[in-house]
Parts: sequence; C-alpha cells; structure tokens
Amino acid sequence: MVVIVPRGAYRCGQRRCGSLSCRLMTTPPYQPGYPQGVSDKSKVIAGVLQILLGGFGVGRFYMGDTKTGVIQLIVTLVTCGIGSLWGLIDGILILVNGGVDGQGRPLRD
Repeated sequence: MVVIVPRGAYRCGQRRCGSLSCRLMTTPPYQPGYPQGVSDKSKVIAGVLQILLGGFGVGRFYMGDTKTGVIQLIVTLVTCGIGSLWGLIDGILILVNGGVDGQGRPLRD
C-alpha cells in the first residue's frame, strides 16, 4: 500500500506523529499472502470434526469449504462408507499442517 503524503505533513516515529489521522498509525499491519489476516475458525475444531465426521464433510463445512465437503459426502455415499477414510486423513492433516478457510485465510490455533 502506497500513501502519498505532502512533505512535512508528519514524521512517523517522532513526536509530531501520533494523531488519529496518521494513516501509518491506524492501518493494520500488512500480511503478504493472507487476504484479511487470520480466520476466526479454529484449526483444532476443524480437525476433530473432520476426524470424527469427515465422511460427511463436516469439518470442511465448518471451515467454509462447501465444495470439498459436498465431494467428501458424495464419495462416502457412493463407496458405501469406504470413502470416509479421506475425511480421517484430511482431519489429521488439518491438525498437523493447519489449513485455510473458505476465504483463503489461515485457521487460527
């Protein structure tokens, strides 16, 4: 983010800066690669839901990834329950590696 400021308007880090209109003081820190910071969804809850009910895609629905949740549900129904192994493995991977929610933000710990 580039902010164009007239010369002498303020000097951040010095006494003169500190007003509420200072853009460098009021904007949140930039996190490259993450659209809006960290998700409000928990990695632990998503992983446990996916391990226990992963055949139905419950953990993915919780994370906001409805497309993968529906695919997991269909695979489990078509394979008469054998496809629920995908949900079990997916839950373990979510607990170990984390994941992202439906908006692409990383899950919180």
